[in-house]
Amino acid sequence: MPTQIVVAGAVIRRATVLVAQRVRPPELAGRWELPGGKVAPGETERDALARELGEELGLALGDVAVGDRLGEDIALDGITLRAYRVQLVSGEPHARDHRAVRWVTADELPDVDWVPADRGWVADLARTLAASAS
Repeated sequence: MPTQIVVAGAVIRRATVLVAQRVRPPELAGRWELPGGKVAPGETERDALARELGEELGLALGDVAVGDRLGEDIALDGITLRAYRVQLVSGEPHARDHRAVRWVTADELPDVDWVPADRGWVADLARTLAASAS
């Protein structure tokens, strides 16, 4: 049985990445994640991520440019999490489906209270942000 693909966006602005604070489910509420969501049947992963960022952050399709993959896939019960680097071209993200959003630097990444699955991308995020700063 194929697994559900869930895409996450490492939205980069200068040398910071956007993180979003979960509202639900109760066991993850208050923890931070990369925003994103499920890929619908017939939808490409990049299109799904752009759509999800619009729904969750109020960004228009032209506000973001979905780039290369970030890190390795993370497997959960019947779900494959896949992250992409995303360049914020214009617009300002707002929490629509989350409690809050904030920009964090590479130095702040280890101290973020990540949802367990997204913690797997912290080292990749740190390298990406270091490259963005140079």
